[in-house]
Amino acid sequence: MNILLLDAYYYPENIAFSHLERDIIDGLIARGHSVSVICPTPTRGLSDNEIKRYKNIKKETHNGVEIQRFSAPRESKNPLMRAVRYLWCNLRQYSIAKRRRDADVIFAVSTPPTQGRMAGRAAKKLGVPFVYSIQDLFPDSLVTSGLASENSVLFRLGERMEKKTYRSASKIITLSEAMRDKVVSRGADADKVIAVSNWIDTDAVAPVPKDKNPLFEEYNIVKNSFNVVYAGNFGASQGADIILRAADMLKNNRDISFVIFGGGTEFDSAKALAKELELDNVKLFDLLPVERTAQVYSLGDVALITCKKGVGKSAVPSKLWSIMACDTPIIASFDTDSELAQVLDKSGAGICVEPENADMLAKAIKEVSGDTLSLGKNSAREYAVEHASKEISVQKYTECIESATYKE
Repeated sequence: MNILLLDAYYYPENIAFSHLERDIIDGLIARGHSVSVICPTPTRGLSDNEIKRYKNIKKETHNGVEIQRFSAPRESKNPLMRAVRYLWCNLRQYSIAKRRRDADVIFAVSTPPTQGRMAGRAAKKLGVPFVYSIQDLFPDSLVTSGLASENSVLFRLGERMEKKTYRSASKIITLSEAMRDKVVSRGADADKVIAVSNWIDTDAVAPVPKDKNPLFEEYNIVKNSFNVVYAGNFGASQGADIILRAADMLKNNRDISFVIFGGGTEFDSAKALAKELELDNVKLFDLLPVERTAQVYSLGDVALITCKKGVGKSAVPSKLWSIMACDTPIIASFDTDSELAQVLDKSGAGICVEPENADMLAKAIKEVSGDTLSLGKNSAREYAVEHASKEISVQKYTECIESATYKE
């Protein structure tokens, strides 16, 4: 079977799903399938020299995957310009994909929001099944990012587009049971929707003892301080700026330090805010490669997960499993009625406080640092291995793709 992946970002670019996508591809190849990718030339997170080098590389093979690239504008932080780029890429991908008569199934992820609709149309043109992985619910993401309200024309258009995407898909994979229920409530056939949690490689992501963790020396981080770690994007849905607000409330607690590895569209604003508030208890660094995940979360005495209100109700962020695999206690500023909150409660790996409430977050951090609240360790990793192992989740993905059949 030849799986045609229509991707908005592919090697050497990285987004949150990239390493999971690589695991799926490796799993498919291991089962005897071939994988081809159609994607734009890479620009995101690359140096000018790297961008220039890839500019004229339109076809290559990397780790057993045949890659066909096309030229596209560089990604902009401006929402309108990003939308223009998305549409440009979708048109080019469709134009190339509809001629790929060797494809047996099309696979696509819900980034950007128009990707699924384009992939469904390409699959119909070729008369092959389409498997859709939903990593971010649309048009809900428009609301959480502040680009639209639920009563807006844009939101209603987004709903119509997603419903058409669901109808065109032979199989739909969601991040959680809550997301699955929401997709089904919007008209997707329940029989073709499965929930597969994002996962981690628990062999690669494991606790790193402080005396063996090179990050302390590399970034001049004090080992005997109570280190609060956050790693991830600063964007509209993460609400990570609340960490800086909490840090401001705790800046007189000299034993508490915040270590942030960030990125995303609002990270520069976060740096500016930290400077404005004179937060000498906060260290901000750029995101590190995924292979250093274990070092990042192991240097923390506690790790943070954040989201805007309502964002966390339909998904469990993959960083949860990474932190738990490192046996680092968690404080989540997250929807308290979410699956993430349930996991923390069941596993004893941490606590969840009301999102967008800097005061509650600061109080929780202070309590944990003073040992007045005990967060269980040693149970977290065991729970992650049992519920988010790479082997089990990748097998579910590959079996779903293999079972997809085309329906007119």
